[in-house]
Amino acid sequence: MYKRRNRVVITGMGVLAPNGTGLEAFWQSILDGRSGIGPITLFDTTGYKSRIAGEVKGFNVLDYIPRSEKPRRLARNTQMAFAATRDALADAQLDLGAERDSPANPVPVVLGVGTSAMDILQVGFDSLRDHGPTSIKPFAVGACAPQAAASFVGKMLGVPTRAFTLSSTCVGGLDAIATAATLIRTGESDIAIAGGADAPITPLAIASFTTAGLSSIRNNDPARASRPFDRNRDSGVISEGAAVLVLENLDHAIARGAKPYLEMTGYGSQSDPDPDAPGGGLENTMSAALANADCLPADIDYICAYGPGHPIFDEIELSMIKRVFGKHAASVPISSIKGVTGNPLAAAGPMQLVSSALSLTHNLIPPTANCEDLDDGCDLDVVMAKSRRVKLNRILINVRGLGGGSCSLIVERLSR
Repeated sequence: MYKRRNRVVITGMGVLAPNGTGLEAFWQSILDGRSGIGPITLFDTTGYKSRIAGEVKGFNVLDYIPRSEKPRRLARNTQMAFAATRDALADAQLDLGAERDSPANPVPVVLGVGTSAMDILQVGFDSLRDHGPTSIKPFAVGACAPQAAASFVGKMLGVPTRAFTLSSTCVGGLDAIATAATLIRTGESDIAIAGGADAPITPLAIASFTTAGLSSIRNNDPARASRPFDRNRDSGVISEGAAVLVLENLDHAIARGAKPYLEMTGYGSQSDPDPDAPGGGLENTMSAALANADCLPADIDYICAYGPGHPIFDEIELSMIKRVFGKHAASVPISSIKGVTGNPLAAAGPMQLVSSALSLTHNLIPPTANCEDLDDGCDLDVVMAKSRRVKLNRILINVRGLGGGSCSLIVERLSR
């Protein structure tokens, strides 16, 4: 997909997820298999078939954005995108003002979104219905734009930025990170901010996902509703959140004394080539990522699977892993973090990347929460009840989305 030039590393991470805000809380809940799924509180779910989701708890936008910026006019996904960005920059110990201030060389801000400003749209629909067209607020136009999150983050960084958005459903966040990595690899930038943010827990969105069979109806047991690869799964669970990362040219990171989490070495992104044979795109993206990283299936120590807990999507992913990995498929540990995070759409891939970075740091493969009885025909090494300590050097991350889009990313322990 691209010729290797500059080496790209991750030096900072920020995450707001249903199972925890901040790296420590996020990681510990994943290791413990402690779910962030619960009853929906953001709106009245009376009459809804699915009444559960993964909400980010205790989020107060004023903890991150001053009142003078009128943060409550922003969509929830924009609020969380900036919060995650601020945490990522702090984690990277990066002062952008001291690093880059030339308008001719702006810092890329690349964010993926899936549903964008669903909360602002919902308020607008309700206001239009109840009070007529003059009730719509003038700020709604900008707040609803898919570009709003990236634009606001770029504005608040205090340095020249180049902000843009990718929307490729659940694939968008990882596509955004790969796009930012390409800008660094080709020498256009030394630093980039990238990730994903979505906040789809609104009446219209949840009703739509439920009607499409994409939201679990295990309402009486929400903590155990998201069950990747489990025989008794009924669907995934929709969630919200944001994960943003600081990417750097390795030489730049070393020069400023940063401590990278990992190196990004291979990526592939593709839609299914044949709609009647779903999963072909994922097969090709895994193969492309391996080729770009110049490694073989036997070199992968762990697969951080998309694994949304959907009866069909889980099965497709496992079958594509078998095709690509062949005789090595049964020996590669696999797990999904969606048993605790739910499916935060475009934030899913970035959250998996954060989890994988922490896996490399601690040499731990997290368990697949709520996977208690493997699905019929699953003969792969799914890590189930508890975390597994393994020496990790390379991890493959998979993400799929509605419409057949897929992406795969290979990350490695940094070797100088």
